[in-house]
Amino acid sequence: MMMAISCQEEAEVPQYQSYEDYPVYEGNDLGLTYSPEQSAFRLWAPTASAVKLHFYEHALGGTPSKTTRMESSENGTWLATFNEDLQGIYYTFQTKIDGEWQLEVPGPYAKAVGTNGVRAQVIDLSTTNPEDWETTLRPRLKAPNDIIIYELHVRDLSMNANSGIQHKGKYLGLTELNTVSPGGALTGLSHIKDLGVTHVHLLPSFDYLSVDESRLNEPQFNWGYDPQNYNVPEGSYATNPEDGAVRIREFKQMVQALHANGLRVIMDVVYNHTGDTETSVFNQVVPGYYYRHNEDGSFSNASGCGNETASERSMMRKFIVESVTYWAEEYKIDGFRFDLMGIHDIKTMNQVSQALKAIDPSIFVYGEGWTAGDSPLAEEDRAIKAHTYRLEGIAAFSDDIRDGLKGSVFEREQKGFVSGEPGREEDVKFGIIASTDHPQVDIHRVSYADGPWAKEPSQTISYVSCHDNHTLWDRLSISNKEDNEEERIKMQMLALTTVLTSQGISFLHAGVEMLRTKEGEENSYKSPDAVNQLDWSRKAEYHKVYEYTRLLIALRKIHPAFRMPTTEMIKTHLAFIPQEEEGLVVYSIKDHANLDEWKNILVVLNGNGDAQEVKIPTADWTIAVNEGEVDETGLGTVSGSSLTISGRNAMILYNND
Repeated sequence: MMMAISCQEEAEVPQYQSYEDYPVYEGNDLGLTYSPEQSAFRLWAPTASAVKLHFYEHALGGTPSKTTRMESSENGTWLATFNEDLQGIYYTFQTKIDGEWQLEVPGPYAKAVGTNGVRAQVIDLSTTNPEDWETTLRPRLKAPNDIIIYELHVRDLSMNANSGIQHKGKYLGLTELNTVSPGGALTGLSHIKDLGVTHVHLLPSFDYLSVDESRLNEPQFNWGYDPQNYNVPEGSYATNPEDGAVRIREFKQMVQALHANGLRVIMDVVYNHTGDTETSVFNQVVPGYYYRHNEDGSFSNASGCGNETASERSMMRKFIVESVTYWAEEYKIDGFRFDLMGIHDIKTMNQVSQALKAIDPSIFVYGEGWTAGDSPLAEEDRAIKAHTYRLEGIAAFSDDIRDGLKGSVFEREQKGFVSGEPGREEDVKFGIIASTDHPQVDIHRVSYADGPWAKEPSQTISYVSCHDNHTLWDRLSISNKEDNEEERIKMQMLALTTVLTSQGISFLHAGVEMLRTKEGEENSYKSPDAVNQLDWSRKAEYHKVYEYTRLLIALRKIHPAFRMPTTEMIKTHLAFIPQEEEGLVVYSIKDHANLDEWKNILVVLNGNGDAQEVKIPTADWTIAVNEGEVDETGLGTVSGSSLTISGRNAMILYNND
C-alpha cells in the first residue's frame, strides 16, 4: 500500500517582476531520487499554486492508481516522499498555474520514461548496467587533434536488407560484430572499426517527439531534432520502449560495444529548442521561463522550429550543464555536438565545457556556430563561430572549407574548388590551417570570416558534408551534371583528401566513403528508410573510394604533422607555395612538424579538370598519395622545382633530406 505525504492547501504564489527574479534551486535532487527504501520526487515550479503527482500502472492509458498533492518546499520546488519501493511505477506531474491545471508531464528531469515519453518511470539505474559496465573504459585519446568523427543516424546503419545486421534500426544493431553484406564486405560496427575513425557521432538519440513508439511495426523515420525528454534514450531504437529500463540498458550496451572496439561516442544534443512549445515538459511546469520571447511576448524563433530556449537563465543553464554531465557519467558519453550552438550564450557553453572536462579532460565539445534565425540574445553573448576564440575547449564547424570545396549549401548548382570553380582557394587554405591566424591567408578573400576565429586548431571541425543538405555525392552530381561518374568520383576523393589532411578535427558523414546517395533528397529529416539507409552494396561497387578513405585515415593517424596542436606550430611549419594558375592549393609541412618521422611533406591539390604544372621546393620527393592510391613506401619519385599533377587530383609527397 502506498503511503503519501499529507496534503496541503494551495500555496500563495509570489509576484515576480521578471524571469530573472524567479528563485534558483541549487540542489542536485530535482526529479526522482530513488532507493528501495524511499523515493523522493522534487519539481521546480515556482509559479505553481499547487502540484499533483500521479502514479500509473501502465505506460499509456488508464487512470491514476494514486494521486498525491505535493508540498511546497525551498526555492520554488515541490516535494513528495514515499518510504517504500516504487520500482516500475509510472508517474507524471501536474501543476496549477493561474488557477488552471496544466497538462500532465513527466517533468524536465525524468531519467526513465515509458512508451512515447508521456510518463516517467521509477527505475533503479544500477540494475540497467550491462555486465562489466563498471570496468568499461573510454578508449585512449592522446589529444583532441587526433579525433576523426563519423556522423551516423542509429537507424541508417542497419535498416537496409543487405546490412547483415539482425537488430535493424536499434541500439543493439551497433553492437553486432563481423556482419557482412551479401557480397561479403564488412558492414555495421566492424566496417566503422575497419575504416579507422576514432569517434562515432550519433544523431539525436535522446527521447524525441516525432516517432510514435506504440506503432513501431509501421515505417517511421525522423532525424530526432525535436526534443521531448532530454535525459532519456529514444525508445524507438530500443527493443521495448514501454519498459524504461530496456532503452537505458540497450543504449549502454551500444556504448560498451563501441568502446570495446576502440570507438568513442558523441551525442548530438539539441538544447536550443523543444519539439513542442506550449505543451513541452518545460512550459507545462514553469510557463514561459525556459524560453526567450519577442517584445510582444510571443516565442522567439532563432531555431526555425517555433521556439528557442533561454540558456542564459539560471535554471535553464543549470539544466543543460547537469544534463550533459549526467550523460557523461551515467552513459560514459565521450563528446557532445551542440545543434545550433549559436543560440546558446557563451557563459553557458563554457560552463558545459568546464563541467565535462572536470569529469574527463578528453570529453570533446563542438557545435554549429550559427543560428537559424535572429534571437533576442545579444550578438556579443552568442556562442557563434566568430566568438569561438572566447569559448573554452569548444570547437565549431568550418563552413568556410565546406563550401569552399563543394560550393555554397544555399546554391545547389554552385561549384566549388574540387569541381573547378576559380576563386575558392583562400576558403580552402583557411580550412587547411583550421581557421587560425596565418600570414599567408588573405582573410578578406575568405567567404564567411572576417578574421581567424579559432584560437587553436582543435577548435575547428573540418568537413565537407553532414546529415544536413545533400550528401557530397548527390551535391557533386547536381552541380556537375556535365561530368561523367569517373570525374565526379575524382572530385569526391579530392574533397576527402583535403578534409583528412587539414589541421584541426576531421569529420566525415557516414557513407561518404562509399559515395552515399539519398537520391537527390536535400532535407531527409523525415524521409523513409529507402532514402536514408546506408546501402551496403555501394561498398563493393565503389570499393576503391572506400579503400582510399581508409588508407587516408591511416595516413593521418600515423603522421602527426597533419594534427599540429597549436597555432604557433602551424605558422612555423606550414607554408603555402604560391601558384600562377587558379584552382591550385599547394603547401609544405617542414622540419619534422609535431615530431613527424617525415622531415618535409608536400600536399598538392588540383581542382582543375585538366593537368597542371606546379611549382614546388627543389628536392627529391617520394610520392605517397596520387590518383586515388596511397602507399607510404612510394608510388614513384619527383625531382626538381616543379611537377605535373593530373586533373581533379591530390598528391602527397615527402622527403627526409
